Amino acid sequence: MSLAQQPGGAWETERRLTAIGRTGLSVPARQAVVDQQITPERSVLDYGCGRGDDVRALHNLADQVTGWDPHYHPDGHLAPADVVLLTYVLNIIEDPEERRQTLLRAWDLAEETLIVSTRLTWEKSKVKGTGFGDGVLTSRRTFQHLFGANELRSYVEDVTGVRSVSATPGVVYAFKRDEARLSYLARRIAPAATWLASDDAASAIAAVIDYTEQRGRVPRVEEMPAPMVELLAHLSPGELHRLVRASADADKIAEAARQSTLTTLLFLGVELFNGRGPFGCLPLSVQLDVRAFFNSYKEACLRADRLLLKLRDDAYVRGAMNGSKVGKLTPTALYVHGRAVEHMPVVLRLYEHCASLAAGRPPEWTVAKLRHQGRGVSWLDYPEFDDDPHPRLRSSYMVDLTTLKTSFMSYEQSTNRPLLHRKHEFLHPDDPDVPKYRRLTDSELRAGLYAQPHLIGTEQGWEAELARCGRQLRGHRLIKRA
Repeated sequence: MSLAQQPGGAWETERRLTAIGRTGLSVPARQAVVDQQITPERSVLDYGCGRGDDVRALHNLADQVTGWDPHYHPDGHLAPADVVLLTYVLNIIEDPEERRQTLLRAWDLAEETLIVSTRLTWEKSKVKGTGFGDGVLTSRRTFQHLFGANELRSYVEDVTGVRSVSATPGVVYAFKRDEARLSYLARRIAPAATWLASDDAASAIAAVIDYTEQRGRVPRVEEMPAPMVELLAHLSPGELHRLVRASADADKIAEAARQSTLTTLLFLGVELFNGRGPFGCLPLSVQLDVRAFFNSYKEACLRADRLLLKLRDDAYVRGAMNGSKVGKLTPTALYVHGRAVEHMPVVLRLYEHCASLAAGRPPEWTVAKLRHQGRGVSWLDYPEFDDDPHPRLRSSYMVDLTTLKTSFMSYEQSTNRPLLHRKHEFLHPDDPDVPKYRRLTDSELRAGLYAQPHLIGTEQGWEAELARCGRQLRGHRLIKRA
């Protein structure tokens, strides 16, 4: 967006200078594609598209993509679309009322989903200038209002009047229909089932048996891929049900039913946290799970409500952490690798999901840290976790669930970064990398490297202990120092 002037003509800003050139999709647009908000069937309007880089990149992914910008593309096609992108626009508008009206116009143009993104408060060190209004006026005559991650979600909710979801820090989705919001939540919590390929009736029945052993119930016709429905058209629902029950593994079905019950409770707990809708608004698969594993929707909701209330109980949360089959428990928190998060007790999974909905889960993270006193979740990024025997921390993003405040810390420029030890403790015992990591830990213990744990938490301290013990690392092997 281009020039703006305060009433009275006291000063003006050069909004057009904030539009940067990109070679690929912006973070919000890429996240929307990953989250299936932008698909080939949906029309997309980039409202305030700047130089139009997202519009060009999205043409490869969607059939109908248009952009409009008051400076760079004033003649762009400005019309309602299924999905409207409002990318890094609100933060450059210095007039709060104009900011609000811009969001309202974008919301009016969105027929299904509005995607809003802004710069965040943790970028404050990158914005140099003088304070003005609720932001900063830079030497280039540009304005920036940096949002808190939860502030952005709350602001979008206040202006649009609908429950919104933080997709990732600084990116918020607002849905015109509650069914769409709940479908998005369901995909985040329980991704859609995968179906075995089938090209005849026998393989189609085998695929239904596999689904039943994964889900704990026989699927309804409405849930099946269309080609599979055609292959099974000669069977009545009752006949298919009997065939599956006669062939499926009863123990697998029972375990899958238990897991599906917990996943349904997790979804309903998250749904309550983000705004519960009527039964008819739930995705079909969730409705069928409720009917299969609970006596009624009311009973399922009551159980989920009790689960959400348990998050306030320090003793209960600490007990769940003590009983967790995965994760490294310290005096203050439980640390769990992303590959093992789904194996945490359901109340801890709910804990992590609630934090992610409030202020967004970062797109890149390795380990989740759940505090057991107070309520806070941190997502820690160790990009070399699989390759480095003692991976270095690149960044940490924390959400305090009591205040909904967030904080971000980058360690990329640090010369003495925190690092990890005992990597196997963060993973599920069945993870294929656990034996290799455990062997390294055992050899480091025998060498005396953990004798002074207060020294080894950072790069310099760890290198000093390796030198003291006369050891060095070669991959995930500890050898004598040459």
